[in-house]
Amino acid sequence: MCSICGIIDFEDREKVSSMLAQEMGAAMSNRGPDQSGAFAEGPVAFHHNRLAVIDVENGRQPMTRNFRGREYTIIYNGELYNTPELTEELKSFGVILTTRCDTEVVLYSYIVYGEECAERLNGIFAFAVYDKEKETVFFARDRLGVKPLFYSISGSTLLFASEIKALLKHPEVKPKLDMEGLWQLIFLSPIRLTGTGVFRDISELAPGCAATYSRAGFCVKKYWELRAENFSDTREDAIEKTRWLVTDAIRRQLVSDVPLCTLLSGGVDSSIISAVSAEDYKQRGMWLSTYSFEYEGNRESFRSSLFQPQGDDEYAAAMAEFIGSDHEVITVPTREVVCKLLDATLSRDMPGQSDIDSSLLYFCGVIKKRHTVAISGECADEVFGGYPWFYRKEMLENPFFPWIHEPMLRAGLFRDSVVRAEEGYRYLSREYQRMSGEFPRLDGDSESMLQSRKATWLSVNLFMSSLLERKDRMSMASSVEIRVPFADHRILEYVYNVPWEIKFEGQTEKALLRNAMGFCLPDMILHRKKSPYPKTHNPAYEAMVTKLLTDTLNSEDSCLAALCDLRKLEDFLSHDSGTWFGQLMSKPQLIAWLLQLEYWFKEYRVELVT
Repeated sequence: MCSICGIIDFEDREKVSSMLAQEMGAAMSNRGPDQSGAFAEGPVAFHHNRLAVIDVENGRQPMTRNFRGREYTIIYNGELYNTPELTEELKSFGVILTTRCDTEVVLYSYIVYGEECAERLNGIFAFAVYDKEKETVFFARDRLGVKPLFYSISGSTLLFASEIKALLKHPEVKPKLDMEGLWQLIFLSPIRLTGTGVFRDISELAPGCAATYSRAGFCVKKYWELRAENFSDTREDAIEKTRWLVTDAIRRQLVSDVPLCTLLSGGVDSSIISAVSAEDYKQRGMWLSTYSFEYEGNRESFRSSLFQPQGDDEYAAAMAEFIGSDHEVITVPTREVVCKLLDATLSRDMPGQSDIDSSLLYFCGVIKKRHTVAISGECADEVFGGYPWFYRKEMLENPFFPWIHEPMLRAGLFRDSVVRAEEGYRYLSREYQRMSGEFPRLDGDSESMLQSRKATWLSVNLFMSSLLERKDRMSMASSVEIRVPFADHRILEYVYNVPWEIKFEGQTEKALLRNAMGFCLPDMILHRKKSPYPKTHNPAYEAMVTKLLTDTLNSEDSCLAALCDLRKLEDFLSHDSGTWFGQLMSKPQLIAWLLQLEYWFKEYRVELVT
């Protein structure tokens, strides 16, 4: 994986500074410590940092190729999983590839197929191609948004980057936060509305979109959309096809020239990935490495809940023994969870999921000592229906996002004169209602199918995007590439149209996935109830972050003291509370999130524009 960034201006080339582009790129050096490269010519300045995974010696970027008298230059962040098929197609057009690197395949795909190239790619990617003769730059982002791409337009200048911090290095981009951005933070964070960068002048190229920048301006178009289609397969057909799709997606993602491992929690999703990977490795005479995560003090302090009924330890160990992997349990010290809260904010460019983020940042740092590539089980719940709002109708029919249990809990801690919470709630409720009505459907869909489609649509477009963002930022901060086979668009396209009765057979979450892949799992894993990525239950964590928050509020230059209603905040700190976001974020996580918000306002010099 890599970072990409650039400056483009077809009207005023004096604004195209290669030095500025390099400064933007330097802000993301952790994403690609192996190599860096620059390209500056006329209206374009590109910068690239590379984490070398395939064809380490020959895959340097920016990469320029001449074909039939025309010159093209690409910078690319991603992995392509249908490289062999595309390579054969390209050869039929007279293309001669000189590397094994998928960057060259993506570049020639644009050269041969033009703006339709993204439709042919199976992978995770964000890239830009400068077409010198046409004087255009073409951008594309993968279908589900695994790889990031942000941009900002100032006059005739277009700036783009893998991360927001790089855009903020440019003097034309200011860290201004308007009310809509503030409302996203206090109501939705760690989720962002699709296409936004929270800061006022920063946007995101949405998943499944491509764009062209030229003298005519910036033109965005959607090249992929999820479609509702009639389902004619039998239950047995659905199980067999799902088995093939999942297995094929995993095997395609095992290609790497550097050490690769899997993240094994002992849940159904990660266990499927690890089992298929281990079998593939055995056939090649190799031994798979697996990792599971734990927090200091969790064995003594764990508390069962609806969302997290049990810990992972015994399940991960049993699954590792079952597949014969080289397994390591990484335990994060509580003090490290706290210390890395601020680093996690920098990695994400905004407050995120507090210890859920900081712990992953720690874990990736440990993984990097032995492995550069990891495969993880994200996205199965969104695709196959693993969350409570898929089958608890009352959650989906709420007037607000179903994973936000108490919308006013966090917003109510702030001074209403600053945040205008009721106005923000109404604004985001309208956004939720709008998005809720956009899911693809058929006229003959049953009530259960409509509910399944709506839950999938919202989960994939919002909840999953946040988890993918977390995984990308925390891993790339440690120069680790994490792949997510369940984000293969072919799986989503098929499963979206499978009747809910098959996906939830026997009132069992992700029944279709269990039925399709149960052959490779022991019973204790196959029938395990969903348990999400773990959080710390150690009371020492809450004590540490509470003290830090109290000290912060008492400091003379505290942003929080000016933003928060101190009486309500004091009342919140003195009482217990349940989860308020997703499956894990409760009182300790909200306290830590407030610390991240304080740090973010100061470190990024955020200007609140009300």
